[in-house]
Order: sequence, then structure tokens, then C-alpha cells
Amino acid sequence: MKIFRYIDKQGESQTAILKPDNTMELASGCVPGPVTSTGKEIFADDIVSYLPPVDPPNIIALGLNYSEHVKEFDRTNSPDTPVIFMKSTSSLNCHGGKIVRPGVAPAFIDFEAELGIVIGKKASNIDPEAAHKYIYGYTCVNDITARDCQKHDVQWVRAKSFDTFCPVGPCIETDLNPVGLEIRSTLNGYVMQESNTTDMIFKPDEIVSFISRCMTLLPGTLILTGTPPGVGFARDPKVLLQPGDCIRIEISGIGTLENFVV
Repeated sequence: MKIFRYIDKQGESQTAILKPDNTMELASGCVPGPVTSTGKEIFADDIVSYLPPVDPPNIIALGLNYSEHVKEFDRTNSPDTPVIFMKSTSSLNCHGGKIVRPGVAPAFIDFEAELGIVIGKKASNIDPEAAHKYIYGYTCVNDITARDCQKHDVQWVRAKSFDTFCPVGPCIETDLNPVGLEIRSTLNGYVMQESNTTDMIFKPDEIVSFISRCMTLLPGTLILTGTPPGVGFARDPKVLLQPGDCIRIEISGIGTLENFVV
């Protein structure tokens, strides 16, 4: 089931479900709880703007989780355990939202296509085999990064946490096998990243289990699972986000997340 959140003409936050015939219906309930259709059809002009499909209490992310991405950064060995870091919840952005280049670090803004995991219920010290019971669904994420800050700082939080640096959406897919998904980013129509989640070093169940042993995962927590090769900063010449750029993140079975840079 694909679940969307949006602002209607009255300025109210609403939840919707995409039906198999590609029509949308108003839903009751809220993520990450039970969501059911009301049977009332929604039309395109009913949606003023999209919202992030979840309001996460925490945003936790992985670095260096695709084998080919490790290679493009000239690292000889893959990590033995997941490399985790945090993004500020104030970096949250939505499908159609503007990515704002920060005035203090505008020059080296990069894109990262990522599969996002949404946690459905409180999880602590769980085994990988049980992790699927705690996963509500999956979404598309763009882990925007200020590469100059990332290179300068000892840790990555500042580089990852500027306002608008975490576009998420357009929906959450609750019925999805995360193995073997095609993942792609396109910049102004040109393919930048094109890979498959089979190249992940640590799979979603392993990731959820590992993080749950570090901290309690609260319902709605958003976990970014790492990016495949092809990021702009690793290219020669570098390809960095400029005002007016359109960046899209596509993941099979979920949809396309689109944002413009200002």
C-alpha cells in the first residue's frame, strides 16, 4: 500500500492511499499507525502540496553501504559494521520541496539516492530475523550533503543537517521486499546513479537490528540505508547542485522523489 501525506485546499494535513488503478483515496489514520481508505476519491487539484510521508522523531543514516560506492571513494575495505550518523529532523523536506543551498556552505552541495526505512513500532535489541516485524514501510530519500563541511569536520552531522537537506517521499510503500530494488538518481534528466539494493553491504534487516542495539528505535524513525556510486563529488569533473537544478530519486516499487534547487 502506498501512503501519501499532503496539504489540501483548506490548509489541512491529509493522508491518502494510492489504489491499484492509480486513483487516490482519502484515508483515515496516520503513519506509522493503521491507515485505511475512506473511499472518497482525491483529484490532482485537491493536493496543494505534498508533505513528508512521515514525521520522524529521529533520522539515522548509513555511510559507505554500497560496495561500489566504497570503491569510488578509493577505500580498499568495506566497513565491518554499519557506519551510522544522524541528520537533524529540521532537515526534513518533501516531494516537490525546494532544496536551499545554505549561505555558509553553498559551493559543494551533493545528492545521494537512498532507500529509506520507516520504523513501525518501538524496537530495542532485536535480532535481524525479527527486524521485518518492526518495519512499517519504505520510501525514497535524497541525503543532500555539503561536501566541504563533510571534508572539514571530524563527523558528518553539520554537512548533512542543513534545512531542506533531507527530501523524503513521495510516499511510503508498506508492502515491499527491499532486496533487488532498482535505485537511480537523475539530474536535469541525466542519469547520475544507477544501481540495485543487492549491492548493499548491510541489508535492511541487519541495519535495523544493529541500530536497535545502539539506541531504541521509536515509531516513525527514518533510517537512510546508504547511497550507490555516482555521487557528484566523486565524478571527474565534479557535478554539484546548482540553482535551478532538478534532482530526482527513483526506486522501483516506490516511485519518484523530485526536488528543485534554489
